[in-house]
Amino acid sequence: MCIRDRFYLTVLPDWLGLPTSALDVSPWEIAKSVLIFLGMPLVAGYLSRRLGERRWGRPAYEQGFLPRIGPWALYGLLFTIVVLFALQGHEITSRPLDVARIALPLLAYFALMWTGGYALGRALGFTYERTTTLAFTAAGNNFELAIAVSIATFGVTSGQALAGVVGPLIEVPVLVGLVYAALGLRSHYPKPADTTAKRLETS
Repeated sequence: MCIRDRFYLTVLPDWLGLPTSALDVSPWEIAKSVLIFLGMPLVAGYLSRRLGERRWGRPAYEQGFLPRIGPWALYGLLFTIVVLFALQGHEITSRPLDVARIALPLLAYFALMWTGGYALGRALGFTYERTTTLAFTAAGNNFELAIAVSIATFGVTSGQALAGVVGPLIEVPVLVGLVYAALGLRSHYPKPADTTAKRLETS
């Protein structure tokens, strides 16, 4: 069990006065799920680009093939989320306290990672664009993979799947709110023209 799993399963529940638990799952089961849900799309994307560019050329591949196949990734994700909410909807509405317990650590995670990313970017002297990218990359979470792994390992009606479904419910409104926060911070950064002028002055 890695440090993050130990923190969420033993340390954090102990702080909140909740019963602690251990992850009694074969590492191979989790690795197999990751290989299926992450490895197969990675290989398919690599092969499609290699073979597509070889057959049609890069311009035709990027301007013709990708726009046609791109929306299907969103359709698949939306279908998965709709099915999960249909299966877990009763659990979400009937167990609000459990949903709140799942939401609190996620809120803390998003706040700490986003603020830490912004502070790091500012300390390193990054531009507004790079700092914002760093903050949202740090705060973002791959809930799609987490949902897929939890379903494959624990089952579609398990508590782990419920936690995976609650994740996007928290992530989407929080990240939208952080977008407005990032827009508010934009005025505290120098404009690109001002940055260029300062560089010319120092050189």
